[in-house]
Amino acid sequence: MPELCRFEGMVIKMLYNDVIQHNKPHVHVYYGEYAASIGIDGELLAGFLPVRQLKILVGWLALHEEEAYAAWNKAVRGEKFNKINPL
Repeated sequence: MPELCRFEGMVIKMLYNDVIQHNKPHVHVYYGEYAASIGIDGELLAGFLPVRQLKILVGWLALHEEEAYAAWNKAVRGEKFNKINPL
């Protein structure tokens, strides 16, 4: 699973051709023992993250919405996407 970004102890990844379980554009987030799928719009689709990390991630997604959607569009076509700067 290719990495999209890493910050605040979280690893954000995006799968290629990942539209079967969650058709909505989303990322997979790993934080220690926690894992979740989060829509680019900030909706928690599956799994669990501590509230603080979820808020940080949702804010990051809002700031990088265009880049995240561009990465999603490439990923669903099976194309390589660029990493997103955590800042």
